[in-house]
Amino acid sequence: MSKKTRHEPHEEHADESWLIPYADLMTLLLALFIVLYGMSSTDAKKFEEMSQAFSSVLTGGIGVLDQNAFESNTKTNPIAKDSSEGLMKKNELMRKEQANLEALKKRLDNYIKENGLTTQLDTQLNHSRLMITISDNALFASGDAEVKPEARKLAKAISTMLEQFPDYEVVVSGHTDNIPISTSEFPSNWDLSSGRALNFMKILLLNDKLNPKMFSSTGQGEYHPVASNKTSEGRAKNRRVEVSIIRKYQEESKTGIPAINK
Repeated sequence: MSKKTRHEPHEEHADESWLIPYADLMTLLLALFIVLYGMSSTDAKKFEEMSQAFSSVLTGGIGVLDQNAFESNTKTNPIAKDSSEGLMKKNELMRKEQANLEALKKRLDNYIKENGLTTQLDTQLNHSRLMITISDNALFASGDAEVKPEARKLAKAISTMLEQFPDYEVVVSGHTDNIPISTSEFPSNWDLSSGRALNFMKILLLNDKLNPKMFSSTGQGEYHPVASNKTSEGRAKNRRVEVSIIRKYQEESKTGIPAINK
């Protein structure tokens, strides 16, 4: 009886040759990302350290990227340099602006104190503006938009202080409480607040050293209260005129939008 040939079972192996070009592709992609990072980075030392670290990990110390090949890429990027210089210049201008606005606020506060106007005037410096708030009874008779003769001295003092900011935008805004008004001259609080802001701005601009192009007036009516309209004290605070010097250089929020805090 012939012996039957015995076939030994054998284990089949999957073809893994594709791993070699795949690994090469991954290495090339990594090299590309490092190159792109190096082109945009302004810190050559950090790029060099990162490149060497990646090369050491992936190749056991044999550099994937020749340091000399990227010498030109690790030099300071002219665009990034200009951007950095522009940021430094802006920061310096912001510091100067802050100092000037703080000095003006101090002058205004001293004027308010010396003239016994602490209950009628207030100043506030925030991220967007220096704002001078004037109570309506310091400027106008009840329900009227004509500036009192005695209030012209105040307007003149403010206009003189504004001379040191000739290139800054100045906004004069009028505000009322929520008690309705309906007269032949002022059909609504919109009209009253607009008339008051405009008339006070006109007196400021009697100073020929100020540029009318930089001024604007607006009526806000009853819609931006700073206190409750449920009490007479709150309504008195809401009836006001605000003179705002708008900053040129404002800090940006995390969203990239200039921060405004009124």
